[in-house]
Order: sequence, then structure tokens, then C-alpha cells
Amino acid sequence: MNKIKRKLFTTLGSIAMLLGSFNLAIAGMPAPLDNPGNVKIALVRYLSTGDFFQAYLGGVESQAAALGVDLRIFDSRQDAALQADMVDQAIALGVDGIIIQHGLTESMKDAAQRAVDAGIKVVAFDVNVENSAIPQVEQSDYMLGKLALEQAIKDNGTSFKAGYVYVPGIAPLDRRDVAWQEVKTANPGIVEAAVFGTLDNPIANTNANQARSVLQANPDITVMFAPYDEFAKGVKIAVDEAGMTDQIDIYSADVSTADISAMREPNSAWAATVATNPAVVGEVCVRSLAIMLTGGNPGSSVIVPPTLITQAFLNSEDIKNMGDLGSKMPQFQHADVAMADWMPLPSR
Repeated sequence: MNKIKRKLFTTLGSIAMLLGSFNLAIAGMPAPLDNPGNVKIALVRYLSTGDFFQAYLGGVESQAAALGVDLRIFDSRQDAALQADMVDQAIALGVDGIIIQHGLTESMKDAAQRAVDAGIKVVAFDVNVENSAIPQVEQSDYMLGKLALEQAIKDNGTSFKAGYVYVPGIAPLDRRDVAWQEVKTANPGIVEAAVFGTLDNPIANTNANQARSVLQANPDITVMFAPYDEFAKGVKIAVDEAGMTDQIDIYSADVSTADISAMREPNSAWAATVATNPAVVGEVCVRSLAIMLTGGNPGSSVIVPPTLITQAFLNSEDIKNMGDLGSKMPQFQHADVAMADWMPLPSR
């Protein structure tokens, strides 16, 4: 019995120490974050399908938990009108801050302004809401495209026929498109044989259907530029089915454990991707909003720098998942962006 009591008291003491540490951490934060659970924020999503967005959501949730804020999630599943309605729902709910994640400028511009007019702090990730009061968080999408295309040229030279997966009107894809247009202009030997792409669910499978038709019509394509990993997954399905893995190299953006596995398959056509850790991007979005809530300014443009990841690197380092990638690339574990001395970070 005495042993049981001692163990119980030890456990209760440990819990008390943890709670005390938590209260000290909260006390060390500026108002209104010094009152745990008193602050409500909303994440209003346009895109949610795929490993990137699952990891991104995980980062948002973990950073929100570290700050002690009440997080509400609204998922429009690529319905632009519904996403705008969800911003209004968040306003009616009385949230203190909103993260708008992806979306269309024409549908989100007015909705974002309504939130600002209501006195709500707003951060936008990969959607241009054309509002100087709203910081834009991005992965340096131009550099995501630029670094991937530089690797494509390094691997294939400056003359090749390419397929390009692109859906206009989506801010990150539009910024990556700038890099593609620049590279084509600078290298006249790069021929754009086909442009295709869709965001219809399931994104990988619907793009695989389009890629099959493109490959049948253009069997001389040797490079596929698919600057979103769900696009790249779809292209890879079509390339594998066509038996063209020895002929085509795929270059993409974003990364996940599933992507790493696909890139490391024997004879995989997926040659390289350029990415940030989506969980880290989610954390940065919440930290940017927290800085605004406490009267600070994270800056009009909050950039999370990307990194080139090649198939050769993954194989040489025997990287199997995002954890392995983070251990070999420390920038994947944390981005020193939107930070403050009082800011608690999620446990690693």
C-alpha cells in the first residue's frame, strides 16, 4: 500500500509540476494569449485533399495547442462560394483570428475584407486576397518552381519536350507558373508539348486520366513539370502504366512520406521535388496570426524557404519518411520565421 501511495504522490507531483510549467508559459505570453482558451481562431480551407494538407493541418493544430488557443476548422472542399460563407460563419462565431488557406481571389477578397471590417485579424496562406492589412504566408512558390526547373535542366539539358500540369487562378500555382514561363523564354529549346490539369477530387487520379491522354498524343515527351505533389502522383500513375519510366523525368513541388516512397520506387520517374515541411508552414501561419493578435506585425509577406530534394539524395541517405528527411535536413524541423521571444513551440 505504501508503495502504491508513494507512486500516486509522485505521479500527482509530476502532474502538478507540468501544470505549473504550463501556467508559467501562459503567464509569459502577452494578452490576450495569457488567458488559455480565451482566444478563438478559425482555419478556413479551400484545399484539403492529399498528404500535404493533412500535414499542414497537423502543424496548425500543434501550434494552436502550444499557444492554448481554441481552433475551429472549416473545410470547403474546393467550393469557392462555400469557403466565402465559412468566413462569414467564423465572423458570426466571434473568432479573434482567421487563417484563410488557399482559395480564389475573386471569392475570398470580399470575405476577407468583411473579417477585417469586423475587427478580426486575418492571415492568408497561398491565396491573394488583395488586402494590405492581411499578411501573405507562402513557401516562396516562385522558388519552388524555379529550383525544380533548374534541376530539370541540369538532368535533361536545355532542349526537351515537356508536359506541364497547371490550373490557373490558384495563387501558388500561378506563382510557380511565373518560373515556368521564364525558363521557357530563356531556353527556346524547351517545347511545351501539352498543358493539362484539374483540381477535381481525387486529384491524383483525375490528373492521371488526363496524363494518359497527353502521353498517348505526345509519346516524345521526356519531362513532366507537375508543381504540386498530387499532380505528380497522377502523372506518375500514367507514366508507370504507359511503361515510360525510362523515358520521362517528373519534377514537382511539395513532399510527404508517401511522395518519398513513390520517388524511391525502383526505376521511379519522379526525379526531384522542391518543398518545405507542410507542418512547419502550418505552424508559421498560426504564429503569424498570434503575433497580430498580440499587437505585433509579422510583415506583409511571410516566406518559408524551400529546399530541393532529389531522388538521388533520398536513395543515398536511405530516407524513408518525413522524420528521416528532417534529421538529414534540419530546415525541415523548424523555420525561424514569425517568431517572438515569448512564442512557445510545439513539442518535437
